Amino acid sequence: MNANKLWWIEERMKKTVEKLKAHDFDAVYVKTKDDAVKEIHKYVTSETKVGVGGSITIRELGILEPLKERGNIVYDHWAAGDSRGEQSREIRKSQLTSDLFLSSSNAVTMEGELVNVDGIGNRVSAITFGPKKVIIVAGYNKIVKNVDAAIKRVRNEATPPNSRRLNINTPCAKIGTCTDCDSPDRSCRVMVIHERKPMLTDMLIILVGEELGY
Repeated sequence: MNANKLWWIEERMKKTVEKLKAHDFDAVYVKTKDDAVKEIHKYVTSETKVGVGGSITIRELGILEPLKERGNIVYDHWAAGDSRGEQSREIRKSQLTSDLFLSSSNAVTMEGELVNVDGIGNRVSAITFGPKKVIIVAGYNKIVKNVDAAIKRVRNEATPPNSRRLNINTPCAKIGTCTDCDSPDRSCRVMVIHERKPMLTDMLIILVGEELGY
């Protein structure tokens, strides 16, 4: 990566970490996704039951399959196939009481907030209360100035390509921008803004100097 671009990324990340810490979050900046994996492994033993949201970022880390192969129980509702079936529902419930829940955030503001939009709500529920520990991983592409910028990012940068990936029938999956639709397949149904760390949630936010996820 160009040295000037890398400097710009790291300055934004360091400032964001400072603001997150001021808002009671535990936060750290790492340069690469491999560094992020090493950081996560500090909190994983062979007995750790791991929940994971529907996160492209976490899957791009390549951490889930090695955990499964090692024998860790991984609550991954993608493994159920039918995202709205009973098996998927039960896995999502198990995520809420996992030892460690792994997720990304749709956006992280430079003012120290998390902004997330869900269709079902299991992810925003799990990162708010339930698991013994929550780790949020976000690439530099998800860092924005403030909540208003975060909401715009979610609606116009994150949701359209994700909706297209899921092959759902929403306008944004066709035209690439939000129309605030009333489609039955609309995935923007629950919005949660973490202004501070939830009181009873042990949460670590890992910011990564690479582009990850949507």
